[in-house]
Order: sequence, then C-alpha cells, then structure tokens
Amino acid sequence: MTQSTDPQSTDLGPEDRKIITLARSARARNGVPEGAAVRDETGRTYVAGTVALESLKLSALQTAVAMAVASGATSLEAAAVVSVADAASDADRAAVRDLGGPQTPVLLAGPDGELKAAVTAG
Repeated sequence: MTQSTDPQSTDLGPEDRKIITLARSARARNGVPEGAAVRDETGRTYVAGTVALESLKLSALQTAVAMAVASGATSLEAAAVVSVADAASDADRAAVRDLGGPQTPVLLAGPDGELKAAVTAG
C-alpha cells in the first residue's frame, strides 16, 4: 500500500513527497497563506487551502481533514501543510489526531516545498 513517514526522519517516501507537492500547489494556485493535503487509510488524498470567510475561518489542514471526513474517510495515514509558520498549530494537530490518531505524521514544509518539521499529531 503506501509508505508512511517516520516523524523523526527527514527522508520522505514518494507518497509523503506527493502530499507536500499537492499542498504546495494548492497554496500557490489559490493564493492563500497555507496549503494542505492529507492521505486517508485507502491512499486517497484531499487537498485544501486556507478558508477565510467572514463567517468561517479554517486553516488549510483543518479544511483538508474536513474534506476527508465528508468523503467518508475513517482514518488518516499522513498530513502535510505548506506554510511560512515554524510549527504546525495545536488546532491543526488536533484535527489530524481526531481522525488519524496521535501517531499520525504531520509534515510541515516551507513555500519552497522543503521539509521544516515532521511531528506526530499526538
């Protein structure tokens, strides 16, 4: 099936590189502060950008998790966010943890696509 990333390693497998690339593309294409992608238990990916409406504000990763849930995903294998931030927010990690569990890898990359941090949702 798909290879999941060891959160302590910077050596990413092709499936993890793919979700970083998708997240980076969403950020650039939509001109939003963050792009994110998650991979569910079947290998399907969900890609999103930041939502900043007057009545609804969601980070890119929260939006990607919501899209996965709305599409019937029951778990996550990995999550990626592309941002200028230095760390994944607690709210982002909580959203990933709610669907994927505490050991789900959360990859943070800069706008250039380079991995800055790999942590667990825990």
